[in-house]
Amino acid sequence: MPRFSVDGVSFYYERSGTGPRLLFLNGSGASIAGSAATIETLSNNFDLAVHDQRGLGATDVAPGPYSMAGYASDAIALLDHLDWPTAYVIGISFGGMVAQELAVTWPERVSRLALVCTSSGGAGGSSYPLHTRADVPDEQQDALTLRLLDNRFTPDWLSKNPKQLPLADFALSRRRAETSDDQQRGEALQLEARSHHDVWDRLHRITCPTLVACGRFDDMAPLANGQAIASRIPQARLTVFEGGHAFMFQDRNAFPTIVDFLCE
Repeated sequence: MPRFSVDGVSFYYERSGTGPRLLFLNGSGASIAGSAATIETLSNNFDLAVHDQRGLGATDVAPGPYSMAGYASDAIALLDHLDWPTAYVIGISFGGMVAQELAVTWPERVSRLALVCTSSGGAGGSSYPLHTRADVPDEQQDALTLRLLDNRFTPDWLSKNPKQLPLADFALSRRRAETSDDQQRGEALQLEARSHHDVWDRLHRITCPTLVACGRFDDMAPLANGQAIASRIPQARLTVFEGGHAFMFQDRNAFPTIVDFLCE
């Protein structure tokens, strides 16, 4: 099992595929084990590195608090471990927040950047505050899950669009899945760090070509947030896809567009 360490914390990572070097940063609560489809698609085109971020998956649940700067430092530590002086970087949702923090702090390490369904925080807008979700009544949790995933996902709309049902069912099954005490602790520490994310005033430091990819019907990271990010990064390109927070599995043009951009 490949691992690297940061200040005594042991991180699990995987590397697969051939091509340009690409670092993949995963979303809130997401692990390598649960991201096989995305990893397989990206590794078809890249020498892909991905790690279970601090507190998640097969990585240690170290004592908190965690910070966004710390998550970015962990990612840099993986690049150093692999002896990658530079890399392409793709960050999805929470991973896009980490990718922004990484790119504003170490712009010389990122040669191309894809920010997918994410937010800058601050004046550029924040993603839905997942750390407050425990306050939502149980009977409203399923409806909230579906709305955040895609704001069209009502029972009536899904009944008329049955091809979207597997995605909706997957999101609900993930929400309802039992988790260990350690998993809950790691995810809570991650969400606390996420709640303080704000790179808005530093986005101009990103110097590489950047794709900002958004879902038109995303209520987790609304389109307006992506538009704001693109307005602040000098070499940014904004692309809007027909879907919600998981538009990469809803719009067949999404993965090819992102891959083509990174390979330019």
